[in-house]
Amino acid sequence: MAGTPSTLRAMNDRAALDLLLEHGPLSRTRIGKLTGLSKPTASQLLARLEAAGLVLATGTTEGRPGPNAQLYEVNPAAGHAAGLDVTPERILAAVADITGRTVGSYELPTPGRRPAQPVVQQVTDALDGAVKAAGLARADVHRLVIGTPGAFDPNTGRLRYASHLPGWHTPALLDELAAALPMPVEYENDVNLVAVAEQRLGAARGHEDFVLLWNEGGLGAALVLGGRLHRGWTGGAGEVGFLPVPGAPLVRQVTKANSGGYQELAGSQAIPKLARELGVDDIPSGPYAEVAAALVQRAAESEDPRHQRLLETYATHLATGLASLVSVLDPELVVLSGASLASGGEVLRSLVQSELAELAAARPKLVLGDVPEHPVLRGALESALAATRDEVFDTSR
Repeated sequence: MAGTPSTLRAMNDRAALDLLLEHGPLSRTRIGKLTGLSKPTASQLLARLEAAGLVLATGTTEGRPGPNAQLYEVNPAAGHAAGLDVTPERILAAVADITGRTVGSYELPTPGRRPAQPVVQQVTDALDGAVKAAGLARADVHRLVIGTPGAFDPNTGRLRYASHLPGWHTPALLDELAAALPMPVEYENDVNLVAVAEQRLGAARGHEDFVLLWNEGGLGAALVLGGRLHRGWTGGAGEVGFLPVPGAPLVRQVTKANSGGYQELAGSQAIPKLARELGVDDIPSGPYAEVAAALVQRAAESEDPRHQRLLETYATHLATGLASLVSVLDPELVVLSGASLASGGEVLRSLVQSELAELAAARPKLVLGDVPEHPVLRGALESALAATRDEVFDTSR
């Protein structure tokens, strides 16, 4: 069935807006060529979008034969979205304009096993800090996405798989947050958000089936199948730290221990212990995730046999769990992300690739993550922006 004129106009409008987001400022002629629209239709489209406050005229083409052409870009102020990256130590918040540019950020420390403030207060304080830094008000934010360890069970609303996150397990928390915040709020697992960032901006662009393995504060995975995140019945798909694996004792009551075989074998906290067992000296002090990343980086850069054994053993431990994942899922790609993986660089990636080739029949390509700064937060912003653009760019209403 043919679309109505208003529907076709809305489709053309969205196509033009998406092109402007992808390419930056474009002329009327260029938009017409990329969309297949005639010059008069492209002119009408741009006039309509400009009147709606969705595009701005900005500069002209230069350095080409003939008269300079007017350029158009998406109006950055057409909408804003926010993201939060929550860990036991801090909440990192940011606000982005509709183009994806971060315009304000704020970090709220949350140390201690018992939160000094209720979680609702922490969330609103962190968000307000980013909003203020952006020169905006709460009401200017169209949508908020909050990334946490674990996942909120869609059947109960309770946070699962993250007993180490204090204050986030009360049954009424989601209702309390909804009452305190004026915009729609979504909740997502932190590693899933890293996969969103990598799929839209990083190493997984153009890939519909991939696994992202994350190793930093905890060991986890995100599963993207057919271009969509697979979350599982309770939101726990990808909680691979609980996976029983050869080479590690069988962990029982894993939710109480907040750990499992793969976490004990290849998680960040296992790396300093492994280094001591292999005779590596001068192990730095500090949070175990930072210590692990420093040890892996030093091992990747060293010719000392002890450091090389550390890296090789760590690669084998990583490949042991990955072999189970790729045998079940047969993904096109595996993205290695998080400080304890990224710090090993290409040396570690190559070792894991070689080990995985011997342990699994499936042979996915392994790549390093390519979102350099705060990938959880970037994924939260990308997720919030996708929904915000759908709302703001809908010119059919």
